[in-house]
Amino acid sequence: MDTLPDNRTRVVEDNHSYYVSRLYGPSEPHSRELWVDVAEANRSQVKIHTILSNTHRQASRVVLSFDFPFYGHPLRQITIATGGFIFMGDVIHRMLTATQYVAPLMANFNPGYSDNSTVVYFDNGTVFVVQWDHVYLQGWEDKGSFTFQAALHHDGRIVFAYKEIPMSVPEISSSQHPVKTGLSDAFMILNPSPDVPESRRRSIFEYHRIELDPSKVTSMSAVEFTPLPSPSTTRMKTRM
Repeated sequence: MDTLPDNRTRVVEDNHSYYVSRLYGPSEPHSRELWVDVAEANRSQVKIHTILSNTHRQASRVVLSFDFPFYGHPLRQITIATGGFIFMGDVIHRMLTATQYVAPLMANFNPGYSDNSTVVYFDNGTVFVVQWDHVYLQGWEDKGSFTFQAALHHDGRIVFAYKEIPMSVPEISSSQHPVKTGLSDAFMILNPSPDVPESRRRSIFEYHRIELDPSKVTSMSAVEFTPLPSPSTTRMKTRM
């Protein structure tokens, strides 16, 4: 991260194997342009998820109105979690937070703590946005509320936008819940069980992860992930 003399931040670009990520600092105009104002959107396209907005450590499956290409795989269903991330796999399992996720800020958020906390999603046919609005960290409620969002665009772009981040993200404890910012994908292989040949044992392999520097996640910052062209060689894998 380069710092200009007047303490403004430059746009930082990083080329990964599958995506190019661009980080926009709080003073960059594009960081505000990337924020989707859900309050100003067509109300018929905005839904408050009442279950997620009133509970802790919960996830719910949502159907998109378009196919979203995640690591080149078209997805029509995703799973929104109260913990600040979207699970992108087809099979729910105990490694939910470790393998296939879009995580603007994965942490131990508890939307059920306050009546003002909501998990909202917006779908207009070309972009799907999840907003964790005024959510509090479990056990750290005195630090204040967080407001941030993840946007999945039909062309495969992913945007993380941060409106209110009241504390330094590296200070958030991961003892009760993983703390992550970034993307991850994995694939699954079914192997015969050595003890019961008729059954299959599921093995999960994470093949790619993008981890953002948590210290750069601040109020009014944003990150844009643009998918790179598919590699010429095809990776044989089974989606979970």
